[in-house]
Amino acid sequence: MRQRKPSPQTISVLQALLSRPTDWRYGYDLAKEIGLQSGTLYPVLMRLAEQALLESEWRVPDRPGTPARHAYRLTRAGLDFARASVEAASKAPVGRRAAPA
Repeated sequence: MRQRKPSPQTISVLQALLSRPTDWRYGYDLAKEIGLQSGTLYPVLMRLAEQALLESEWRVPDRPGTPARHAYRLTRAGLDFARASVEAASKAPVGRRAAPA
């Protein structure tokens, strides 16, 4: 089965994760950093996690009374995928970039 090229939104998420590839990142912080709405961001994160490109875990809150949050980071395969995808997207002609998924 042929895999589709990552959408521009997915590329944005991968670029943000590549900036600190070993750090656990919260979805809310990623959304603020790259400007994606939660309805776009979280499906991307879930898809990447389902493909074993991201690890995800519930993180205990720092302050009592605040809810636990999901955190994400690239797996080894995710790091390779992110690097290759971001590089390919940067080389694609502007009119031929992947359409949003």
